[in-house]
Amino acid sequence: MIYIGVFLFVVIAFLLYMWKVAFENNVLHHQLILKGKRENIRLFFISDTHLRKISRHMIEQLEGSFDAVIIGGDFADSRTPISRIHENLDLLTPLGPTFFVWGNNDREVGEEQLRRILQDHGVTIIANDAILLPQKNRFWLSAIEDTSTMKYSFDAAFEKIDEQDLVVFISHNPGVFARIRAKFRADLMIGGHLHGGQIRLGPYGVHPNGSYREREGVMTLVSNGYGTTLLPLRFGAKPQCHIIDIEISGQ
Repeated sequence: MIYIGVFLFVVIAFLLYMWKVAFENNVLHHQLILKGKRENIRLFFISDTHLRKISRHMIEQLEGSFDAVIIGGDFADSRTPISRIHENLDLLTPLGPTFFVWGNNDREVGEEQLRRILQDHGVTIIANDAILLPQKNRFWLSAIEDTSTMKYSFDAAFEKIDEQDLVVFISHNPGVFARIRAKFRADLMIGGHLHGGQIRLGPYGVHPNGSYREREGVMTLVSNGYGTTLLPLRFGAKPQCHIIDIEISGQ
């Protein structure tokens, strides 16, 4: 009986630890230096919020303003109260112009309903399109529809963009990044979806841990995401959101 009690204590303690980790607020800072004659760019990226309530304290601790706030998909799912979507947008949109990219779970709350909510908060949806950041001299945010819809178009996401323009490409599912590198030019690629595996045992997980690194000559950010799917537990794959400072150096 003593051994059973110790075992149960360890299990409960471990579950409580994973629950605690799942609700951490980790803001990672990244830098990217690009050649050009444009102004510097500052981005805030958050993906895979799902059911989670964004921390007001975390948002208030962010310094400075952002040229774009990018919501990288799965901002909500079937579990998410509509009031929480509004509350989370109330925190994000004051940071700067806000852009939304579809994830595989977002439409579970009703596509038209979510479109109306985003519109009410002044959020721009990017799907198979590219949006030119205002006053930034040919700096584009390019994104596709979520791959789960099978309605995504790489060509449409890049058709407005000239060779000399600077481009951040966003896809909720980073599995398409290799196809983008093979056919198009992007200066930075950003995605989420994988949650870093959410629960990892050392180097082992269902998906790779999130990273910011160069892949075949293109800087690539794959986020662990901010929320969780299924159980609100994490281990070895901490929640994340991101600040990306893009410095434009003279040619």
